[in-house]
Amino acid sequence: MIIRGKVHKFADNINTDDIIAAKYLDSQDPVFLGSKCMENIDPGFARKVKKGDIIVAGKNFGCGSSREHAPWTIKGCGISLVIAESFARIFFRNAINIGLPIVALSRTDDISAQDELIVDLNKGRIEDMTRNKLFKTQAFPEFLQAIIKEGGLISWIKIKGRNI
Repeated sequence: MIIRGKVHKFADNINTDDIIAAKYLDSQDPVFLGSKCMENIDPGFARKVKKGDIIVAGKNFGCGSSREHAPWTIKGCGISLVIAESFARIFFRNAINIGLPIVALSRTDDISAQDELIVDLNKGRIEDMTRNKLFKTQAFPEFLQAIIKEGGLISWIKIKGRNI
């Protein structure tokens, strides 16, 4: 599984209220939610994102409440992958459950906004094409890749159930 995109950079402790404001939680439409992604900290963010782009952040990404709306919003905005130094545990599970790949990288300081990345989830390899740098991380587990490829946990269970 290879993902290629431009970086949108964020700091530490991006919480779920930063990702999607509570006033929009009455919607479950990923496209609508995506249009409001990060508006509290970067009002024009959703308009800057091109389909396939990547968020790179610091520590504790997705902290705060346990809403699935946060990864829905990121995915609905067109982001294909989130790379951070660490993730809030519930955000990690919610991201996988809705089919949004996430990767932990011990240091994200050497990656800048607008850098072009090629990420090989199978090999745990992140190549920064802009800066000609290579980063290693853990390979994305095969069973999580299968969930992502099917669009999330529910879809994966439905397909897996047909094959039993």
